[in-house]
Amino acid sequence: MATVILLRHARSTANGSGVLAGRAPKVALAEAGVTQAEKLADRFADVPLAAIIASPLLRCKQTVAPIAAAKGLKVVTDARLSEVDYGEWTGRKLSALGKEPLWKVVQQHPSAAVFPGGEGLAAVQARAVAAIRAHDARITEQHGPGAVWVACSHGDVIKAILADALGQHLDAFQRIVVDPASVSVVRYTDTRPFVLRTNDTGGELASIVPPKPKKGKQESSDAVVGGSTGKG
Repeated sequence: MATVILLRHARSTANGSGVLAGRAPKVALAEAGVTQAEKLADRFADVPLAAIIASPLLRCKQTVAPIAAAKGLKVVTDARLSEVDYGEWTGRKLSALGKEPLWKVVQQHPSAAVFPGGEGLAAVQARAVAAIRAHDARITEQHGPGAVWVACSHGDVIKAILADALGQHLDAFQRIVVDPASVSVVRYTDTRPFVLRTNDTGGELASIVPPKPKKGKQESSDAVVGGSTGKG
C-alpha cells in the first residue's frame, strides 16, 4: 500500500489565543505559520508526491499551498478530514471549558466524549480513518504501492488516526502529541499499519519514501524481527 504523510496545519491565528477555534470560519495562518508552510515546501523537496488531500478549512489549505505549487499538484479537499465539530464549545475560552464536567471526559475517556451540539470523538476517528484508508487504497491502485501522499488535517483528528494505526484504544489518544506543521507517517499494508514517524517537526523526509519493489516480489506485510535495519 501507499505511504501517507499526516500533516497538521501550520500555526494559526487561533493557536495560542486561548480559544477553541474548531470550525470557526476565516481562521488563517499566523505570520509564524506562513513561515512554517514555506519551509514545508523545502522539507518535501525530495519526496515524490502522488496527491495532496486536505481538510477544507482555510488553515489547512494555506499550509499545503506552497507544497502543491512546488510539486505542480492540485489540492483535493475532503470534509472527513475537517476539524472536530466542537458544537457549542466552538469559540469559547479554554480556561472556561476546563471547568466543564465534559472536560474530564475528554481528557480521561475521550471515546465517550460528545460535544454539545457537535460530534463525538469516536465519530471523528471513524470518519477520519475511513477517509485515510479510502484515499490510500485509491492512490495505491492508481500510482502503485510505492506512492507517497499527504493528508493535511488537525491535531485531534491526526491523533485519532495515529491511535488507530498504533492499535491503541481511542481513550489513549491524549498520550499522542501532534504539533503545528508536524508530520507523522503511516504505511498501511494488508495486515497492519506501520507507523514510521510521529510529530516530526524538522527531520528530512526522503528516507520515508519506500524503495522500488523487486521485480516479481510482492510487498510483505510482515514486521522485521529484531527491528528495521533502515536504508543503505
